[in-house]
Amino acid sequence: MEFCVNCSEKTRKYKCSKCFAPYCSVTCYRAHKDSPECTAAQNAQLIEETHAQQADYEEPTLHAPFSTDDTVQLEKLQQLDKSQELRNLLHNPHLRSLLQQIDVAINAHSAMAAAMQEPTFLEFANACLQVVEPMTEAERAELELCY
Repeated sequence: MEFCVNCSEKTRKYKCSKCFAPYCSVTCYRAHKDSPECTAAQNAQLIEETHAQQADYEEPTLHAPFSTDDTVQLEKLQQLDKSQELRNLLHNPHLRSLLQQIDVAINAHSAMAAAMQEPTFLEFANACLQVVEPMTEAERAELELCY
């Protein structure tokens, strides 16, 4: 059994439309609706709803995608999501910071060039390439000859 948020009487009659707190009468509702508890609960609910909406929001692209010889197919990109190695690498705060800097950089080319000097970013880029465009056995053998 729930208790009225205002007078603590046992009730199941009504719930506040803002915060869903139980109340027993119009008098108790009027006393409750402007209380700090109701306002705080309502604000928390609004924050929660805003976070849920932001999670569903996808940033629009400026231009429709066009295909080139270097375009990675959507199916391959979706495989990146399943890579445990990439997930492990993304736990590194330095790598996440580098990726954010590249994302907002005015000159993406120079930002990428700077990032390619970082061993952590190189490891990330190689892991992405292994998922999107895995090496053939011949390429693997050639790489081993370099070491």
